[in-house]
Amino acid sequence: MSLQGMVTRTGWNGETWGANQAVSVDEALTILTLNGAYASYEEDTKGSISAGKLADYVVLSDDPHLAPDKILDLEIVRTVVGGEAMFER
Repeated sequence: MSLQGMVTRTGWNGETWGANQAVSVDEALTILTLNGAYASYEEDTKGSISAGKLADYVVLSDDPHLAPDKILDLEIVRTVVGGEAMFER
């Protein structure tokens, strides 16, 4: 929901707020990953897939660069934590 909300600026109830503050899917992914790690002073271990960083990530059912109002329909297919699959659909 956070990814779709950042791209569409529409909440759960269908209300649009701050439409002029919408960002692209790529910008939203950066905000949620790299910027989130930086904000918590964890950019050396989190926020991107790089050698020496924690291998925590999700695999989605489709590319999030689809119709913005369909992002919420994406499913998590696999979750990996510490390099180990924790969930697999």
